[in-house]
Amino acid sequence: MNLIQDISKDILDKVGTVQTLESLKTFAMSKVPALIWRRSILPEFQEWIENLNFDHLPSARLILDPSKVHSTLNLLFDEAGTPDGTHRKWLIEDITQITHFFADLMGSPFVRLRIDRVTTNACKKFHIDCILARLICTYRGTGTQYGISSNKEEPESIYTVPTGNPMLLSGTMWPGQSNSNLLHRSPPIAGTNEKRLVLVLDPIFDPEDEI
Repeated sequence: MNLIQDISKDILDKVGTVQTLESLKTFAMSKVPALIWRRSILPEFQEWIENLNFDHLPSARLILDPSKVHSTLNLLFDEAGTPDGTHRKWLIEDITQITHFFADLMGSPFVRLRIDRVTTNACKKFHIDCILARLICTYRGTGTQYGISSNKEEPESIYTVPTGNPMLLSGTMWPGQSNSNLLHRSPPIAGTNEKRLVLVLDPIFDPEDEI
């Protein structure tokens, strides 16, 4: 049986950790295929989002100019019926801040912003994304799982990103990472009644190429 655990020494050469959002800027120079922003989420926020009616959280997949993210999020949360208040405002501000940072880091004029409400095995096979880079942050439920595999099969040891911690991953199009053996997946939750809310960001350089 695979061991599901937190970060340990045998993977530190593949996954770095930083303590601030700004420190994620070291990604391009770090020569590691992934960085995790280790941060503590307020227990009051986590209790709010875990207990919120899941139908009142938004689901979306959009290509946006970063300057439009904040206003678009407000509309999405309104349409979903997410109750107004301190925690909703914090979540919108957090997603907005992370999106602006990611677009600036990637040098991309647009981002693909996904807010996924996950109730089943969304992507349970370990893989590397065929993109330049991706940022993933799970706000509710179990975080992204990852591990090292020499043969592209399921890793012997599986690690889990803490809920609320953004993970920045290079894809196969990132220079020098086409043969990376760091794989990741969405945690398999089918049949558990678990509900996840996941933010996914991809850099978009020309929206017309995505049509």
